[in-house]
Amino acid sequence: MKRFISIGLAAVTLALVAAQCGAAVQSATDSPAKQAGEEAPAAEAAPEESAVETAAETALNTDEEVVAEEPVTENNQETVEESSPVEEPVAESEAEAVEAEAVEEETMAEVSVHTEANCDDPFADAGSLRFSPQVWTAESISRFVGPHLVDPESGLETNFCLHSVDYSEILSGGPPPDGIPPIDNPTFDSIADTDEWLADVQPVIALAVGDEAKAYPLAILTRHEIANDEIAGMPVAVTFCPLCNAAVVFNREVNGDVLRFGVSGNLRNSDLVMWDNKSLSWWQQFTGEAIVGEMTGTQLEMIPAQLVAWKDFKAAYPDGVALSANGRNYGSNPYVGYDSSTQPFLFLGTPDSRLPATERVLGYFTGKTAVAYPMPVIAEEKVIADNLDGRDVVIFYEPGQVSALDKGTIEDSKEIGSAGMFIPEVDGQTLTFTYAGSRLSY
Repeated sequence: MKRFISIGLAAVTLALVAAQCGAAVQSATDSPAKQAGEEAPAAEAAPEESAVETAAETALNTDEEVVAEEPVTENNQETVEESSPVEEPVAESEAEAVEAEAVEEETMAEVSVHTEANCDDPFADAGSLRFSPQVWTAESISRFVGPHLVDPESGLETNFCLHSVDYSEILSGGPPPDGIPPIDNPTFDSIADTDEWLADVQPVIALAVGDEAKAYPLAILTRHEIANDEIAGMPVAVTFCPLCNAAVVFNREVNGDVLRFGVSGNLRNSDLVMWDNKSLSWWQQFTGEAIVGEMTGTQLEMIPAQLVAWKDFKAAYPDGVALSANGRNYGSNPYVGYDSSTQPFLFLGTPDSRLPATERVLGYFTGKTAVAYPMPVIAEEKVIADNLDGRDVVIFYEPGQVSALDKGTIEDSKEIGSAGMFIPEVDGQTLTFTYAGSRLSY
């Protein structure tokens, strides 16, 4: 996992997600919240499955024209020395580089186990996917997305002989490739213009790189899931999986190629499976790893971002911009009641009993460590200090953000707050934070 140093605190790459979703973090270590004996509130009754399917269809039918929009990951933006998350990569040590190379070799070894001699129809026995491999050719895909994104004469096709997961784990979510349309040419509005439709309590993905700061409202991303954008010269994919409440930003440049990501229409562990237009490979949104096709085993670089209330973004970045709604009404939630579901949609595994299946958690994961911090515990503690992989981290909580997956009108939804993890170092000095009353101090 990459870490990025900000002016002030260092932001740690992580994601705010539902407790049971994802692919690579199947058995997380106990969080400090669990060690402290904290318990999250019990989940309520699950919404009807048909309601979720209707939500998917609603998203599918929302965009006959794809309008530019963007996503953001998560966290709170409080007064911590007014440090904006302007990040620069930290050089890895030689030991880390060797370890990364070993992990990559191990991953490719696992991939080779799944390479099949005859893979004309790898789904024949799985029965889990709606579309056959013949759909995943340049000629066919170009009909869905247009020849400007995939050249129908290129002969490109998904290499289904190469995959790192069992095909039985991948299910059709219903829509065809890009049936839920990503945003490819996002446009942005000023804070004043965005205030005309976006309430202060609504969640946005806040992405800041260099001198630029952009907000991606979840009200837009629930209906598009991916925004292919650029910030400070870096091509990024801002992604949000509503079924997992997973908001993650990736650098979409791989081996010198800038990839355009789309929504495959497939799910794995209830999580969005993306596809790219250069190799037609499939990618797990939760982890940023290619799981099917020529790119199998390739890991996208995660870019630090925060999931915050719109009011907090405005306070932190008064000169920032927000993904434009382009005159559309994005105030409603197509996943009404999903927050109360006891089982994520099309999740085949048995939910871990330690937390309700759709409980929000702040997730930290590397190749060797996975930790989940339940949001109710973070809200109670306000500040949590921990040590992960030998490095001190601190988690902050900020009230005021509502859920994008609760009520039909997002701004009327329940409050869930914001949380973020940082490396508590400023100018080489390690800081200790406390929370008294309503004030954060160190």
